[in-house]
Order: sequence, then structure tokens, then C-alpha cells
Amino acid sequence: MWWLSLISSLEEFIDRYNINLIQVNFFGFIITMVIFGGLMTLIESHLPNSFRQWFRYGKHSHKGETDALVSRLEVPKGWFKHFYIFALVWSLWALYLIVNCITRQQAAPEYALRFLDFMCGGSSNRVAQVDSNTALVGTVLLTLQCFRRFYETNFVQIFSKHSKMNLSHYTVGYIHYFGAIVSLLSHTTGFVRGTAPNEFTLKNISLLQGLYILIFLFSWHQQYASNIILVNLRKDQKTGSVKTERHLLPKGGWFNLISSPHMFFEIVMYYCLSDIYAPIRTWKLIFLWVASNQTVNALLTHQWYKENFKDYPKRRHAIVPFLL
Repeated sequence: MWWLSLISSLEEFIDRYNINLIQVNFFGFIITMVIFGGLMTLIESHLPNSFRQWFRYGKHSHKGETDALVSRLEVPKGWFKHFYIFALVWSLWALYLIVNCITRQQAAPEYALRFLDFMCGGSSNRVAQVDSNTALVGTVLLTLQCFRRFYETNFVQIFSKHSKMNLSHYTVGYIHYFGAIVSLLSHTTGFVRGTAPNEFTLKNISLLQGLYILIFLFSWHQQYASNIILVNLRKDQKTGSVKTERHLLPKGGWFNLISSPHMFFEIVMYYCLSDIYAPIRTWKLIFLWVASNQTVNALLTHQWYKENFKDYPKRRHAIVPFLL
């Protein structure tokens, strides 16, 4: 059939020119965020309303004159919950694959190898850079994060019915988790042709990896605690019912130091993962993308707080305690 021939031709093209689609994607995300985020922080007042409306969302969404076309491309911010459903299912599938390979001591099935070849540079260009024990640790940690964010967005968070985001922001969420989870396995023993998975043992977890696991879990918990503080601002503490959808001034916990602790801990968690997967270039790009995205959003949030709360604590920084 014609489409099978097309796929085969694409696979040959990717393999010949060593095109890593996941790396290309995250590199594009980083460039976009650095350029557009820089424009927003430096010369926002000179930018057209359509651009500001597209870039901003949530509490710091554009409040001026709107563009009809951009408005048509907006979706409810509550749709965030959708791509966490996808992320949980996708991460659980990756976890199943790697556990199955390790327990059976067999290489990944052919469909998985072919898929990874297609997405990550071709069969002749993918090499094993991390052992399956390391990949299992990273996959478990990212699956934990996907599970908690799924729980929060679907059962805990209170989204304003009037809050919107651009369709591009919604789409990026799917692409991010798709690419991050694919990258967990792309250069892992057992998931590269001609290699086999290692037998899992706790002895193979290095002291540095153990430290990163502890830092990740601490950040995972603190991000949840920060999100609960935000949720409780909108709830009646006696009845538990929603009393407002307004954005109020958060206090307590890490909010006493920074405006967006949930974003800070997101960066910390992805740094841990990127260093666990240090040999894999794609994970360096994923970390840079997360760090740039969260930092720009935190700076805009910090600016919004200062503009809307005249008594906003001066000692609070935007995202990095005592620094930024």
C-alpha cells in the first residue's frame, strides 16, 4: 500500500541523515520560548495585542483589546487535565515495556524498536548510552510525576471557568510528554538493536542517583504542597466548597520566598532526570525547555502579583529563592 511505502521512505531518510525528531522538537521549543519570552519581558508594550494574547494565559492573560482570530484558537485552561491523562497512560506504557524487558531479560519488541528508530534518528544512529536500571529509575520517577499531576488536575485543582489558553499551549503539553517519555527509552540497553537489558539490582543505583531520587521526591512533594496552597485559596475551609475563582495572594510554605514554587520544583525535578540521563543529549534539551518555559511563566506571574497586590512582599523573588 502507498502509505507503507511512504513510511519506509521516511525511515530511510531519517536513518540516512540522522534526524532525531524528538531533539528537533525540543530544540524548536527552546528557541521559541527564548525569543518570544525575551520579547515579552523586554518590549511587551511595543508588541501587537494578538501576540500578547497568544502568549499569555491564566492569571497573567492579556486583558486589553483582543484579536478575533486568536480568540477563536483559545480553549479552556481546564483542558490541562486532558494531556495529563495522556501523559499517565503513555508513561505507564513505557514503564510496562521496560519492566517486561528486564524481568524477561529480552530486548524490546520489534514494533517498539522500529518506533524508536523512527523518532530518534534511525536504527544505525541510535546507540545504548544508559543501562536499563538507570532507565527504570527515571521512568518510575516521571510516571510518579505524571500520576500526581493527573490526580491534581482532574480531582484537586479548581480551574476558572473563564480562564483560557491558546490551542498551541494545549498542543505543546501533549508533545512535551510524548517526547520526554520516548526519550526515556531511546538510548537504553534492550531498546537499541543488538543490546540486551541488564538484570535489575539496587546495587547498580549509584550514590549520585540515590541523591537525585531523594531530591526528586522532596521536590515532588513540595510541588504538591504548593499546589494545595493555591487550591485552598479558592475553597471554604469549613465546607470544602468552592467560594471563588479569583486569583488571590498565596501565603505559607515556599510562597514566603518565591512567587511560583510549583514552577521552581518542576525545574528541580527535570534537572534530576536530565542528570540521571546525562549521556543522552535529548534530556539536556528537555531540561533547558522546561527551565526556560517555567522561568518565563514565573516572571510573568511575579509581575502580575506585584501589579495586583500593592502590599506584595518585597522579599519574594520570582522563581529562585534569594536570586531570581
